[in-house]
Amino acid sequence: MSRVYNFCSGPAALPEAVLAKAQAELLDWHGKGVSVMEMSHRSDEFVSILVSAKARLARLMNIPDDYEIVFTQGGASASFAQIPANLTSGFDSACYLDTGAWSTKALKEASKYTNVIVSGSSKDVNYTTVPDFSSLVLDETAAYLHLTPNETIGGLEFDALPETDLPIVADLSSTILSRQVDVSKYGMIYAGAQKNVGPAGVVINIIRKDLLARSDNDSLPTVWSYENLAKNDSMINTPPTFAIYLADLVFEWLEGQGGVSAIEQINIEKAALLYGTIDNSTFYSNPIDVRYRSRMNVPFILADESLEKTFLAESEAAGLKTLAGHRSVGGMRASIYNAMPKAGVEALVDFMLAFEKRYG
Repeated sequence: MSRVYNFCSGPAALPEAVLAKAQAELLDWHGKGVSVMEMSHRSDEFVSILVSAKARLARLMNIPDDYEIVFTQGGASASFAQIPANLTSGFDSACYLDTGAWSTKALKEASKYTNVIVSGSSKDVNYTTVPDFSSLVLDETAAYLHLTPNETIGGLEFDALPETDLPIVADLSSTILSRQVDVSKYGMIYAGAQKNVGPAGVVINIIRKDLLARSDNDSLPTVWSYENLAKNDSMINTPPTFAIYLADLVFEWLEGQGGVSAIEQINIEKAALLYGTIDNSTFYSNPIDVRYRSRMNVPFILADESLEKTFLAESEAAGLKTLAGHRSVGGMRASIYNAMPKAGVEALVDFMLAFEKRYG
């Protein structure tokens, strides 16, 4: 069977070159006679992979020296609890922006650990825009301000950060390495790997070192303490070794593409092509405020909703896979992460135009 264009929101498509290299090294990594999956995480071989992954990520994102890279397990959903458990010790509250499904889940988990201040919300407009930053309710004595700058389900993406002295904690699961970010503006960045980095199973955490001291190691589970994890190079217990290895291969691939600035330009072109097709049609529409449309996750609906099943069946038959919108919102959604080539978006656009011609 030939490869299809996979528009899944996560676990998402991986670069074919990465999959091919992993396949070639699956039984015998670098002449060692074993797979990465079989290596001791304490071995020199795996430690070299871990060192490489951290160094490549630091280069790609220009991570300053006063930040630590920590790999954790449990996905970003576990981080929703792990973050307040680590960062709110000694504080009475944490501020959260409510901009969609994932930020809502994050603040609900945080409320189990601290008083959550909903500093701004776009719930009243069905999460189709970003709250006005000038009207945010921020407690500058809070532990941090949490953001979800890209809402994967709704297709909403911030174009800036609020002005605040609070450490900004951001879930970049859907956008990490897809665009340039100034890491120094954040107290912490975290991201599940299964969208732009690699397979499910590992979370990347980029934490300003002064925040590590907030971890209350007397009350936290040992493997949940960011401070302990940093001191033990993410290896208090066995880390997800194969996921880290594949992340390193993706980082290597991204460096070969010219780095984040180069892939960002391609992502801009892909998104412009798809949104242009939607906007130039009365058959398709996108509900998000144009200023805040996501480059990575593009939802769209048909003027005639009764054609959705037909659209999904015919698109899959055409080799365009996983275009159904999230079950909570319906419609269609194309996730066009770094590994989605421009040719895949062009194929989707060609199909959309032909489908409109047939049924419009």
